[in-house]
Amino acid sequence: MAPKSPVWLLLAAVHSACGEVASKDSSPSEITTWAFNARILYVLAALVALLAIYRVVILSTLYVRTLTCLNNATQKYFVTPSVAYAVFKEHLLYAPMFRKRHNQEFRLSTALHMGTLPTRFQSIFLALVLGMNVAFCVVDIPYDQPMAKMAPVLRNRTGSLAVVNLIPLVLMASRNNPLIRMLNISFDNFNLMHRWFGRIVVVESIVHTLAFVVPKVDKGGWKALQGSINHSQLIMTGLIGTIAFVVIVFQSLSVVRHAFYETFLHLHIALAVLAFVAVWFHLKDLSQQQFLGGALLIWAVERSIRLFSIIYRNVGEGGTKAIVEALPGDALRVTLKMARPWTFRPGQHMYLYMPSVGMWTNHPFSVAWSEEQENPTSEKGLAISQQDILATKKMEMSLIIRRRTGFTTHLHKQAERAADGKLHVRAFVEGPYGGLHRLQSYGTVMMFAGGVGITHQIPHVRELVLGFSTSTVAARKVVLVWVVQSPEHLEWIRPWMTTILALDNRREILRILLFVTQPRSTQEIHSPSATVQMFPGRPNVDTLIGLEAEKQIGAMGVSVCGPGGLSDDVRLAIRKRQTHSNIDFVEESFSW
Repeated sequence: MAPKSPVWLLLAAVHSACGEVASKDSSPSEITTWAFNARILYVLAALVALLAIYRVVILSTLYVRTLTCLNNATQKYFVTPSVAYAVFKEHLLYAPMFRKRHNQEFRLSTALHMGTLPTRFQSIFLALVLGMNVAFCVVDIPYDQPMAKMAPVLRNRTGSLAVVNLIPLVLMASRNNPLIRMLNISFDNFNLMHRWFGRIVVVESIVHTLAFVVPKVDKGGWKALQGSINHSQLIMTGLIGTIAFVVIVFQSLSVVRHAFYETFLHLHIALAVLAFVAVWFHLKDLSQQQFLGGALLIWAVERSIRLFSIIYRNVGEGGTKAIVEALPGDALRVTLKMARPWTFRPGQHMYLYMPSVGMWTNHPFSVAWSEEQENPTSEKGLAISQQDILATKKMEMSLIIRRRTGFTTHLHKQAERAADGKLHVRAFVEGPYGGLHRLQSYGTVMMFAGGVGITHQIPHVRELVLGFSTSTVAARKVVLVWVVQSPEHLEWIRPWMTTILALDNRREILRILLFVTQPRSTQEIHSPSATVQMFPGRPNVDTLIGLEAEKQIGAMGVSVCGPGGLSDDVRLAIRKRQTHSNIDFVEESFSW
């Protein structure tokens, strides 16, 4: 018999638990509550299954297209779009909630903003989840009965659903969420869903609490309620849990979260621990406690994976060391000499710890460059195995960090004060994460980067140029568009760009367009060659994409990593051309 999947096993356990509870002289309302609990997990599992099927179809298509195009210079067959799929992408998959705005923040000031709007597809998914929870909360409630009979049913239903929803709530906040890789959905999207599941849990907790408080006060007054709180652990812990959840909602507001992120994060974790502990005691001897146990198990396993990753990546060979250099334009170049080899893929990011700068805090950064250096400390003789070969190499990973607030400001100040202009510190890395989107199957690739967003695109450029030389990618034309404020920002990636420009056959495939939005004089704007051109001002995104789409080779992939306004401009230009040619859109963003 084939082994069962984790999703199947989870559902089987829930189904078994529901049957067990129903068999122990449960009342009809309890049986109904457990049935609804099972259904909400079944519905979520069905949605995951549908997305997994979609993922397999897309992956199969990309794989076949890559193989077909390796030795095909024109790739004409893949220029024409599938009309039905193009309409789906234009009006649903790539569409913002309204006309254009999605990733551009609603700013109150340079430091404060109110977050972003979800896409149309995200909005529909969230509406389904919200609608499902509302339906499960209100259906089959005996509204025609007196409050003393109706309120307990509503209380049990909302309380149980709040606990059940803790499972997806915790899972979607996890960096090592297995659904990220399985469904090819970024952590950024799961983080959005985590916030909304959190709001659902809070609302259900409030209704659950009110369904106890209102009848209690109606029957015995406020003194009766006070007595219940003082003399019942069940009531006291439930009230503490609800209050903690409500405080989390207010301290998680976007304007607070972005203005005081590190304070928010530590308080958020402390409040979540308080809420979970209170709810655990609130559910003592109740069957719903096993759902909370499932959520806690997910949290414990995920944290253990992170701890193992940190130990594995950073212990041995003297540990991971960082060299930090201050660069023009309030930026830093961080070169990490890794303790262990790391098989790097374009688009990946890591979480960086520097205890001497930020204590236990960690922050995500895209890996801009990776290369192997000879390991002078290796005592291996003649390498006779892959492990021996890896032992003779020392992996270097490089990051570009823009100074903002908090950790990055402290790091920048220490780097500026370093005696030789280089700060040497002990570091720890956690990862790798990301790297979901590959661009090898596209005959034409356009990459847009704004400012430090270039760190995401540079590894893709190197991979495609190398792949073109070795005939391992479908790409025949690559265009990199980088928007910077000042020419001095070009220094951030100069050594790596020099390496790319020296690659074989680079001129046949790669063209670089640099746009400087705030040049000090026109003399700063000069184009080194026909394949590397510099322009003043901002790019006309729609025109640039239109020019490439008119003469595209094969399927066209357009990637963007940068400010929200740039991403929204690229998204709009791609949507307008969906039914005219085969164009895919990839947006790299990290919201918090």
